[in-house]
Amino acid sequence: MARNSAIGMKLPTVDDMFSTQAERDEAGQEAVRNIPLEEISDFPGHPFKVKQDENMMDMAESVKQYGVLVPALVREKKGGGYEMIAGHRRKMASELAEKQEIPCIVRNLSDDEAVIIMVDSNLQREEILPSEKAFAYKMKLDAMRRQAGRPSKNNSVPLGQNFGQTSREILAEKSPDSNTQIQRYIRLTELIPSILDLVDEGKIAMRPAVELSYLPKKEQNTLYDTMQAEDCTPSHAQAIKLRKFSEEGRLNEDVVFSILSEEKGNQKEQFRMPKERISKYFSPGTPVKQMEDTIVKALELYRKKERSRER
Repeated sequence: MARNSAIGMKLPTVDDMFSTQAERDEAGQEAVRNIPLEEISDFPGHPFKVKQDENMMDMAESVKQYGVLVPALVREKKGGGYEMIAGHRRKMASELAEKQEIPCIVRNLSDDEAVIIMVDSNLQREEILPSEKAFAYKMKLDAMRRQAGRPSKNNSVPLGQNFGQTSREILAEKSPDSNTQIQRYIRLTELIPSILDLVDEGKIAMRPAVELSYLPKKEQNTLYDTMQAEDCTPSHAQAIKLRKFSEEGRLNEDVVFSILSEEKGNQKEQFRMPKERISKYFSPGTPVKQMEDTIVKALELYRKKERSRER
């Protein structure tokens, strides 16, 4: 509307006079458009894994029958095409369903706004791996700090407009995890990928994993090699000891082996056999767990044969 300065009245614009109210309302809303899948690239550094598992196959079947019911969110790229913000799983399901397009909302977003929306849209999922949360929280926290004009590595400087709260405290208010737990998750980003995989697999718990994250990468590699060779993982107490020796500059392969060899409080008695005695029966590089499973199966077959003979 235009305003007549002499009489203070709002006068209709040309658009007002030649469009309906419904059209004017729709102009203020984000429209959904179908965009070719090949024109949409994944979000850079997307921390959430999109797996072609059973759930994904079920989702693909649903998309094949009913289409994508909730539009994805994308933004335009400077060089052309679009970047996925929220909807990576829907995109893969559409590809598996042999769809050519996916319904999307195109929104103009800054890099930091895109990161925050991308993380928030995925944190609502029921099943999220520790590594996914770790890198997602780190990305969002860094984006929040940049928006507030703060150094990305400062954990304690408060945001003035939020009454002394740190950005991590503000993040915790809008997340399913506490401030302390978010800090623990972010520490996991300092782990080497092979150890972080063990955390995702549930073989190393959160608290010992956090302690191990303070070890330099070289020492983490030494630790991982020892864990693989001995088929064990450190307890929380052992992880604390490993970190202490590391900080004192005394952690080496022998010390790592010595600490991991200590009996844990809740450790059950284990049967051990020198690897040399059985290695000739397996291909080089066979994981210890696979060897163990094969031996157990062989023993089960042997027991069945013995029982059949007794009859």
